[in-house]
Amino acid sequence: MNFISGENRNQMTFMPDCIDDYVADNNSVRVIEAYINSLDLAKLGFAKPQPNNTGRPMYDPKDLLKLYLYGYMNKIRSSRRLEIETKRNIEVMWLLRKLSPDHKTIARFRCDNTAALKNVFRDFVKLCMKLDLYGRELVAIDGSKFKAVNSKDRNFTPQKLKERIVRIDAKIEEYLRELEDGDSTENIKDGEKTSEEIAGIIAELSARKELYQSYADELNQTGTLQKSLTDADSKLMMSNGKLDVCYNVQTAVDEKNMLIAEFAVTNSVLDKNQLSRMANQASEILENDKITAVADKGYDSASDIAECLRNGISVHVAGADMDICIPADEHQAEAILTHTNGRTVYIPERNIAICPMGKVLYPSHYIKRVRKAAYSNYSACKYCNCRCTKGRMLRFETDMPEASFTKDFDDKDLFLKQIHIRPDHKLVQSRKSIVEHPFGTVKRNMDGDNPANCVNLREGVR
Repeated sequence: MNFISGENRNQMTFMPDCIDDYVADNNSVRVIEAYINSLDLAKLGFAKPQPNNTGRPMYDPKDLLKLYLYGYMNKIRSSRRLEIETKRNIEVMWLLRKLSPDHKTIARFRCDNTAALKNVFRDFVKLCMKLDLYGRELVAIDGSKFKAVNSKDRNFTPQKLKERIVRIDAKIEEYLRELEDGDSTENIKDGEKTSEEIAGIIAELSARKELYQSYADELNQTGTLQKSLTDADSKLMMSNGKLDVCYNVQTAVDEKNMLIAEFAVTNSVLDKNQLSRMANQASEILENDKITAVADKGYDSASDIAECLRNGISVHVAGADMDICIPADEHQAEAILTHTNGRTVYIPERNIAICPMGKVLYPSHYIKRVRKAAYSNYSACKYCNCRCTKGRMLRFETDMPEASFTKDFDDKDLFLKQIHIRPDHKLVQSRKSIVEHPFGTVKRNMDGDNPANCVNLREGVR
């Protein structure tokens, strides 16, 4: 008995097989096809959603978006590999109707529609909400470090540039001495560089010094502390116990099915001052202005917590047991006489700060060394019943560029109420099981447990 034999590749048929027969009814590509065809790409902000009137016909952005989503669902992130898949993968042939865009077109589509791709994510969240996949009551917020496509050698700080310039100056001085010694002797020993070679090395070092000096001048003029050459927005930050050039990806995860409700890619080294933004955006996309947000102690910021409370969001931050004063819509019924463990709150729209005793602190001066603005009120702190500091003046520092620092302030019609913040320990303990769950799923799907197949997910979440 012979083996099972296949069909003859050279056999011609009068009626070729239908490509739709090769794609099962429950295949994921049919879901991609149906969902993408339902989108209004112009409303989502995609570039060139309508065909040009003249010139060569262009690819439909919907087809490129289908290919983009298919690639990420099947661990194919390279534009060149996606181009290959369009010529050999029967699912992609069905999805694109045998179209085969080149890798440059695929890569350009990604670059030109970064904001629109995030709008697609938000639209998909809305669809999942209609399917009741989001609880819309509790979200856990956390930040994750994603390695950028930028080595540490191509990331510069003012101190690093200063050290390199000093080393180059020492090298130039050494070669100049060698050049002078060579001029004083007529014979050149074996292995020694000629005067022409030394002059070329000095010229190369001088050019490198000028380049580093231009980087240092740029950092000084812009007020930034780092410069990355490959990934301009990335920064050197602590990741898994070591310094690396990364992005800080903020995520807000819904409790019901551990689905990401909102995300943001930042270059903030710390998670501090990210809580209110993520909580407010999650509240907006989940269409619930009374949600509860839980976060770890890295988000412990009195101003952020106060901003969430003012917007009706209940916040539980690990270790944030404090008294704070926040603006209220109604008059304060009783005077604020004391506090146990207070924190000062900064109100950016009024350019003032509020101490735990309800005193208004006005902008005092800008501290260039730390690039922060100081707020104080000597008259209020001088006779205050509660000494927040050892001195008579309480200062509150908040991140603010010098160019935007102003002494214009507004404390009119400002009514305060004091609130004691005490986090729910059960919610704080449940945070990790909620917010870490999506990343575990993504890493497993992307073979993240295999170091040989580990991929950089930064572009995927952007």
